[in-house]
This record gives sequence, C-alpha cells and structure tokens, in this order.
Amino acid sequence: MKTTKQTAMIKGDKHMNTNRQTATFVGVMFILATVSAILGLYFYQPILNGPDYLINGAAYQNQVSLGVLMELILVCSNIGTAIGLFPLLKPYSERIALGHFSFRFLEVVIITIGIVSVLSLLTLSQDFVAAAAPDASTYHAAGTLLLAVHTWTFALGPLFMLGVNTFMYSYLLYKSELVPRRLAVLGLTGATLVLVAALLVLFGVYPQLSVPVTLLALPIASYEMILAGWLIAKGFNSSAITSESAKTEAHALLNVA
Repeated sequence: MKTTKQTAMIKGDKHMNTNRQTATFVGVMFILATVSAILGLYFYQPILNGPDYLINGAAYQNQVSLGVLMELILVCSNIGTAIGLFPLLKPYSERIALGHFSFRFLEVVIITIGIVSVLSLLTLSQDFVAAAAPDASTYHAAGTLLLAVHTWTFALGPLFMLGVNTFMYSYLLYKSELVPRRLAVLGLTGATLVLVAALLVLFGVYPQLSVPVTLLALPIASYEMILAGWLIAKGFNSSAITSESAKTEAHALLNVA
C-alpha cells in the first residue's frame, strides 16, 4: 500500500505535469494569436486600403478569405488563452481573473463583428463587379459604412479591450509571481500603452496603423511573444503554485474546523 507521503508525491507530480501542459498550451495560444492577427491585417490590405477596394475585394477574394481565416484563428486562440489562464489566476483574485476572462471574450466578440464586416464588404465588392451598370454612389456609401465598422471594431477590440484584459492578467501574474515579475511589469506597461493608443484613435488624434499608434502597440505584441516563449520553455513558477495551494488547503481546513 502507498504511504501518505507517496500519495502526496504522486498528486504533486500530476499537478506539476498539468500546470506544465497548461503553460505550454497558453504559450502556443499566445503565439497563434499574435501571428494570426498580423497575417490577418496583411491579407486584408486589398479590401481595407485604397480607393479601389470595391474592385480589389473581388479580385483578391482568396487573399481576403485567407485574412478572415487568420482572424478566426485569432478568435479561437484568444479564447484559448482565457480558458487556460483562468484556473491559474483564480486563486489569487477570483474577481480580477473573472474580469480578465470576461474582457477577453468581449475582445473576441468585437473582433468577430469586424470579421463579419469584412465578409460583408467582400460580398458587396463581388456584387459591384458583377453588376452591369452599378450605382457607384450607393455601393460606396455601403462600403464606407462597412469600412467604418471594421475600423472601430479594431480600435475597441485589439486595442482597448486587449489593453484592459492584459492589464488584469499581468497584474495577477505580478502578484502571484507565476512568471518573473519583470516580465509581468512589461505586460502592465504594454497594456497601459495600448490603452493610450486606443484613446488616441477614439478621439481622432491619430488614425489607426499610424506610426505613433503602431509604436504604442508594439510593446504588448512583444510582451505576448516573450511571455509565450517563457511559458513554453520554463512554464509557470511551480513554487508559487505549491505555496498558493498550501494556503488554500490550510484555509479550507480552518473553515472546516
């Protein structure tokens, strides 16, 4: 028969393996999210930029559709990071962990609305090209509206909501020491800067993808890639997890007593 010590060691090993797998999963999700977001914007170029977007959309249909696929991967990856981080962050502050989870899903919902606007714009472009004598002013009015929807979903989703949820989980990473605190500080800094970028776009100070906005958004993209690399290579701090688990068990025993 196994002794109590042996049973505890087996449970500890299983717990560490689970946390290691979670860290790898979250790291991979962060990489997929960052890469797919960049590729999505790149493949969208023909239909989002330039005065001939109504013609270019139909002409570059496959490329635009590939951009849509990249953003769908972004949506799934963002959900993956939320699901992976929540149980680890919850012991340190359930409210903040739930807040991060909720704002991450809000980000995903807004991104999805942006995807629908691009698909609608693609359909509009195809109809415009197929029409024998299209009413250009009508098509351009509809196209302008759809472009505006995508512009504002980009400002509110990948900028504002991203800043809020990143600040929340980075704060808990700092508090818990699940990763080195200097890495969590980079996350807090990147989240603050991308929130500033979102506000600058919201109030019309700078357009999206302008140099100042891009520079303000770069730190958070770098942070996610560095964090992903750390999680895949090193995982979460096992001593911090063990310490918090011991506190939780002790608290539970005191409540029972």
